[in-house]
Parts: sequence; structure tokens; C-alpha cells
Amino acid sequence: MTFASLSFLFYFLPAVLVLYYLFFFSRTLKNIVLLVCSLMFYAWGEPKYVILLILSIVVNYIFGIIIDLSKNRKHAAKFWLVFGLIFNLSMLFVFKYLSFVTKNLNYATGGDIKIMDIALPIGISFFTFQAISYLVDIYRKDAKAQKNILNFALYLSFFPKLTQGPIMRYETFEPQILNRKETVSKFSSGVCMFLVGLGKKILIANNMAIVADRIIEIHNMGQSTISLAWLGAIAYTFQIYFDFSGYSDMAVGLGLMFGFKLDRNFNYPYISKSISEFWRRWHISLGSWFREYVYFPLGGSRVKNKDIMIRNLAIVWISTGIWHGANWTFLIWGVINFVFIALEKMFQFEKSKIPNFIKHMYAMFIIIMGWVIFRANSLTEAGSYIGDMFNFVKVKLYNDYTYMFLKEFGVFFFAAILFSVPLAAIVNNFMAKGILIRNTIDEKPPFESHSLYMQAPLIKLINFIYPFVLMLLFFVCVTYLVKGSYNPFIYFKF
Repeated sequence: MTFASLSFLFYFLPAVLVLYYLFFFSRTLKNIVLLVCSLMFYAWGEPKYVILLILSIVVNYIFGIIIDLSKNRKHAAKFWLVFGLIFNLSMLFVFKYLSFVTKNLNYATGGDIKIMDIALPIGISFFTFQAISYLVDIYRKDAKAQKNILNFALYLSFFPKLTQGPIMRYETFEPQILNRKETVSKFSSGVCMFLVGLGKKILIANNMAIVADRIIEIHNMGQSTISLAWLGAIAYTFQIYFDFSGYSDMAVGLGLMFGFKLDRNFNYPYISKSISEFWRRWHISLGSWFREYVYFPLGGSRVKNKDIMIRNLAIVWISTGIWHGANWTFLIWGVINFVFIALEKMFQFEKSKIPNFIKHMYAMFIIIMGWVIFRANSLTEAGSYIGDMFNFVKVKLYNDYTYMFLKEFGVFFFAAILFSVPLAAIVNNFMAKGILIRNTIDEKPPFESHSLYMQAPLIKLINFIYPFVLMLLFFVCVTYLVKGSYNPFIYFKF
């Protein structure tokens, strides 16, 4: 089951909300409702793998208790931490990487080891990383072990963040298990965020997916052109952003409906002016996890030896690439990010006097090239596609396909560009500046500018029509779903 499905929107979510608020008198019963519904949510599409999730919950709960009891005996605590890490990483390795490693061993050695066809459990990378952070935080004494297994199970399996994150640290989530507050304001904000995320997914990401996939097919038939190849790369660049950020918005919105505040995962990454900035804005919870549990323990950037700093960056970004999947394309994608981030740090690129426009164009060029490799099924396929983007000798510049896609999907490309920038903040700043100018002319005190801004007729109009816009957005999204539109979630496979 996905958030962007009719079964979730009209059956699962309403049922969970009714059950949850039916037990308004008991926090414990509310948590039990969320736990049971979260396990049902996971079991909906993969009933056999809910056993794997339950196993992870039970084993990590036990490890957490043991590490906490051993906290005054450092060597014992470290032994149980390492044991816990081995369990979690082994589970991830078996289900995500064993087939890939076996295949490459056979290729390298000429062996004939049987390749096991193991289906990847949805969300295993996300809930495994959360389990690891839980054990490490207990070992560091940043958190205490959860004595109530139901509360720990809710942390690991809470359905809004279960399959695609955000990856929440236990010390951030734990206080909300028993002490959160549900309010009308939170609930309404959650509904708004969910609908915005749904719109991102259904209207923009899904249409960009159609363009990207069709252009890949045209490329495979040998009928691509330079302009078409670039259009496909840009379409996928928008698809992966609005697909994943749309899911994250829906997850945060769902959390608010139940009184939880989940971490923000995206902050307009396509306005970045460097690859380093991009990764401060893209999949923020994953970047924070690697920074907290890999980069900093290795010494981070505080080490005196630059070679060690480069080594630390290499470990982080190779690990980031591998985390995304068992394919050489992900590893190379991680290496590319490492190379450019390392160069930016060495030459202090972000502090340089290069015009921001040039910085932005550089960043977007590297990002788009990276997504081409990320999207490809193999390095050969990636190389062939990139060749079409730059081969001005053998590949045509333009054909009718480019015009057809721009004509049919132009409005979605425009929407993707528009919503890739903080439009609301730009409008607010513009209006605020206009009011401040008017205040200066009218010689009114500066402290009145805020109240004047809030009373601006345009703001009143926006506040009035906003609910109707969201209702229209929901209706259009449901129409697309009823029609059975193309509706994958990219990060399900990670």
C-alpha cells in the first residue's frame, strides 16, 4: 500500500484516524492502535516480510536493554553494540546485497555459485538505519533503552515514516510517544501538507516519470536526439525530487495528524549553488544519519590531516551510494558526489567570489549527470545515454519527439520549475518589502509593518481561497488515481 492509492486514501487512513481518536482518553491505547495499524500497513503488500520487521523490533529491543545494562562496563557494552550492528547489517546485506555480490564473484572468478533470488523488503534500509542509531545512541548514553517493547515497536514501525523515512533518531521520536499533543492546528496543517505532497506525487512526479520512461525507450530504439536526451534527463531530475519530496511531505503531514512532528527531509535542493549545499537540502535525514554515525566518529573535517578528511568523505559517500542499492551505478554515483564535495572543500568553493548564477549552473549540471547514472540499469546504459546528450557529430540535435513532449507535458515542466523554488517565501518577501517601502513613505514605525503585512488584502484572499485550492487539488489527484495513472514510488526499492 502506498500513500498515493485509493485504498489508503479512502479506507486505511480514515479507519486509522477514527480508531485513533476513538481512544482519546488513553495515550497507551492510541499508541497500540498506531502500532497495529502500522504492522497492517506493512503487511498489506508484503505479508511475509512483516515477520522480518517484527524480528528486527524484538532483537533490537533486546540488544538495547543489554547495552543499557552494560553501560558501566565499557567493553561489555561495546561487545553487545558490535553484535547488534552485525545483526542489522547482516540482515541488510542478505536481503539487499547478497545476490549482487554473488553475481560479481561469479563474474570475477568464473565460478558458478547459485544466485539466490531474494525479493527486497520495502523500507528495510530505513528501519534498519533507525535501529542502528537507536543502539548507538544508547551506547553513547545519548538515550536510555526503551523498557516498553510496544513503544519501541512504534518507533521502528510508525507507518508514515516506515517505508521511505524520514530516518528519525530515537531521542527525537521517543519524547513524542507519550507526551505529544494533538491539536486542531496540527491536524489541519498535517492535512494541508499531505495534500500538497499528494499533488507533487500525482500531478508532477508521475507525469515526469512518463516523459523520462518514454524517452529512455526512444533512446533504446536508437531514435534519440541531443535535445530529447537532455529533456529526459531533466524530466527524471524533476521526477525523483517531486516523487520523494512529495512522499516526505505526506509523511510529515500524516505525523502531524497524529500529533507527531517528523523531521523535514527536503529544503528546495535545486536552488543549490554547490554539491555540498545540495546535500544539505536533499534527503536531509539520510545526510544527518551518515554525518552523525559515520563521518563524525571518523573525525569529520576537524582532523588536521587533509588526507584523513578526504578518506572520511570517501567512506561516507561510497557508503551513501551503496545504501541506495546493489548496482555499480549507485556506487559510481556516490563516488561522483564524493569527488565534487571533496574538491569544493579543498578549494573553498562555496566561499569563492564566483557569481551565484555560475555556481548554480555548475551544481545543476553535476546533479543532472548524477541522476542519469542513478537512473540507469547499468554503467553501459548510462554511458550510452550520456553519449546522446553530448554527441554533436553522430546524434541529431532535434526531432519531432522533443516538440511532442514539450507540447503535451509543457504545463507539468512549468509547474516543476515553479515549485522547485521557495515560491511562497519569494512572494512573502516581495510583499513584505513593498509594505516596508510604503511604511517608509507614510513615515509609520517599523514595528507596524508586520501587522500591516498580515492585514494585506492579498494575504486575506490567499487565506480564503487556499482550502478550496487544496480541495480541487485532491479532486484532481483522485481523478488521476481512478484512471489508473502511472504511479510508482522510486524510493520503495531502496
